[in-house]
Amino acid sequence: MNQQRDRLGLRTMNRGYCILILCSNARIIDGVVYVGVVKEKEVAKQQYQQAVARGQTAGLVKVTGRKMEKFKVSVNIAAAKKVTFELVYEELLKRKLGKYEMVIRVKPEQLVQHFQIDVHLFEPQGIAFLDVNATFLTNDLMPIVKKTLTGKKAHISFTPTLDQQSACTSCQNTGLDGDFIMTYDVDRDLSAGNIAIVNGYFVHHFGPANLPRVPKNVVFVIDQSGSMMFTKMFQTKEALHKILDDLNTEDNFAFISFSSSFRKWKNSLIRATTANVVEAHKYVSELHAGGGTNINDPLLEAAKLLDDAHNLGQVPERSVSMIILLTDGDPNSGESNPTKIQSNVKYAINNKYNLYCLGFGYDVKYSFLEKMSIENSGIARRIYEDSDAALQLQGFYNEVANPLLLNVELQYSQNAVSDVTRSTFKQYYDGSEIVVAGRIADNDLDMFVADIRAQDANSNITMTYEVSMSEVDNITQQQQYIFGDFTERMWAYLTIQQLLQQRISVGSEEKKLLTDRARELALKYNFVTPLTSMIVTKPEEQMDQGEFLAEKPVEGDRPHQAQKYHSPSHSRISGSYHSTSGSYHSTSVDSDPHFLIAMRPPNDAVCFNIDEKPGVILNLVTDPVTGFVVNGELIGDKKIENNKKVNTYFGKFGLVYNKMELRMEITTQEIKLFHGADITRFPWSATATSTHAGFAITINKERNLIVTMGVDVTFVILLHRVWKNHPLHQDFLGFYTLDNHRFSSQTLGLLGQFYHPIDAEVFNIRPGFDQGKVDATMFVKGHKLTVTRGNQKDYRLDPKHGTDVPCWFVHNSGKGFIDGNHTDYIVSTLFDPINIKPV
Repeated sequence: MNQQRDRLGLRTMNRGYCILILCSNARIIDGVVYVGVVKEKEVAKQQYQQAVARGQTAGLVKVTGRKMEKFKVSVNIAAAKKVTFELVYEELLKRKLGKYEMVIRVKPEQLVQHFQIDVHLFEPQGIAFLDVNATFLTNDLMPIVKKTLTGKKAHISFTPTLDQQSACTSCQNTGLDGDFIMTYDVDRDLSAGNIAIVNGYFVHHFGPANLPRVPKNVVFVIDQSGSMMFTKMFQTKEALHKILDDLNTEDNFAFISFSSSFRKWKNSLIRATTANVVEAHKYVSELHAGGGTNINDPLLEAAKLLDDAHNLGQVPERSVSMIILLTDGDPNSGESNPTKIQSNVKYAINNKYNLYCLGFGYDVKYSFLEKMSIENSGIARRIYEDSDAALQLQGFYNEVANPLLLNVELQYSQNAVSDVTRSTFKQYYDGSEIVVAGRIADNDLDMFVADIRAQDANSNITMTYEVSMSEVDNITQQQQYIFGDFTERMWAYLTIQQLLQQRISVGSEEKKLLTDRARELALKYNFVTPLTSMIVTKPEEQMDQGEFLAEKPVEGDRPHQAQKYHSPSHSRISGSYHSTSGSYHSTSVDSDPHFLIAMRPPNDAVCFNIDEKPGVILNLVTDPVTGFVVNGELIGDKKIENNKKVNTYFGKFGLVYNKMELRMEITTQEIKLFHGADITRFPWSATATSTHAGFAITINKERNLIVTMGVDVTFVILLHRVWKNHPLHQDFLGFYTLDNHRFSSQTLGLLGQFYHPIDAEVFNIRPGFDQGKVDATMFVKGHKLTVTRGNQKDYRLDPKHGTDVPCWFVHNSGKGFIDGNHTDYIVSTLFDPINIKPV
């Protein structure tokens, strides 16, 4: 309820699974219900934006967090309006590692008068087991979880009172914050599975048990480039050690590690004997990061290793061969054209092996890995940079660790079905499930027949499922489904999924046809997909009362948008200057060297120059609390012209982060990262990323270096390239602070002292000493200074020409504006702090 006179912003969380299929999404405004309608994405988004611009009730649903299934609802509530959301969704529970999992996100953030979780399960095959847990459950809350299980049905309820919800006896804070998790499986045997048929559509679930495992041959291709240093490499090793312990003695395996080049552990695949596994543990322990990222060559070598193993009879004829690639970066060494790499890999694998690509973090080009996987009978998976990254790696491996069937083919009554979704699969893995759906074309069909053909480790297998149409319809009707004909919707869902996947690896003309077909089905069945969005509106005559938008991004999207920068323009009003188009939001030093300080308030900028000789090292930032230091060394022009001022620039920066024992030396030639005794070099000629706990660097080829500490500190170091044969100038660097919230109030330095607000007042604006200039008086830090209106350049958006930033220029190397004199900031070496505050 928004009781204010102005509009109000509100955020809440919803969570669904797979593609979120928003079938019934309602918004209740002042007691009236308005139901969601799916539209083409751009149409819905435009309608939502128009509502926001008018200040009316509007909502936006976006992905948030680790999984694509988490949606964040941001709602703009018009003045004096009350909004209630009712989200009803359906999902295909995917079986992984022998169980289905349903998670309900519980995050009320307050005590709830009537809080209830009520779950009903119905499985025609019978429920084998049911487990219920929650990340927030205490010993006092456990008895409140009620669970009943009777054959094909189960019921779970959780209804805590206000007192039971409280985090403590006498407080008003809720203790409910986490996930409510239900896991179960159905009764299984070596059978053809279960088929549901409703109103002309069928869905077939196939997941047999009690089969012997098929041996596998796996080549692990591990990225050990410089960006994998520290945490990523540690977590990768941790996961590989666990995976090695889980290898079956019938399996064959090999390792290829790569950076700018690749290195094979062995010249061929070897059996997973105890002795070989022990030796492999030693190899994994000795992996270290450094260098560029050459993805092409090691993948081609992995395919060759498998080719040789099969041609020489070193692996069983009935076995599964796969390549598992783990990388965190884009190719920047050797063959670096993604399209060419994909073509090379597809040719080398030649549809013989599965390629699984694991992309570590958000800096990896996920679409590149995804297409390469799909073209080679595999899948891509993002590994999130978090404390459980090793578990994510292990979890994925476990999904493909135990193949049970090869060349699985599901066939249905000839001439009786049509529009069947994918029904052939190269492998079936233990703990998973195959789901196929289609239309029944024969309205007079009495018996529905499904034939399954496959190969296990020892023989060919044939299974047949026969069921009368009347019998299966009777079973299905035992449990009324809230969405009606769920088999038809399941068919549409699977079809859309396949169309979206197929369009990844086809040409533009075919891609358009697949996209149009997927969009058509999504609109028909009210599905939120990457092509469609849901918008909740009032009836046509009341359309201006509000809109609610739900949209589904794709996995390759980053969860954030690039930051935009604006420079202020000024107009003279009544003897003073006022910002009219924004304000400068950075603290920086660039060029000769020009210091530019954002002032908030008064939403303006102050600038000054430092005149010193080449070779002088200036301290820019010293924070004695966080242990962070930034210094810059000045360089001059190649030669000094007669009677002209010596131009100086920053040619080298030194960064120190004592808490992590990290140091960086940035020059115009390279970036060197020191961690203890280890040194990693990054050239400016390649894009690279290196992430550690609480610290990350990103190098954008020949452009800039981004340094991030946690979520509250971001620096950008710009590389300025000058014509190589320029007779006077040489390459130099610029330093920009984008975010400085983590620095302490004790921070010093030519830039650091301005990371926290200072009081400054500009008045007595008047014609300047120089014709056409404007002077003013600035009162700051107890000093009255004469300042001149001018412009300095910000080169972040336009590295060549820069963007003009209006500012008040402080003369005499910033004297009076900075603490002490500029000479107080001169240090002896590139990594020295300043120890006392200049006065």
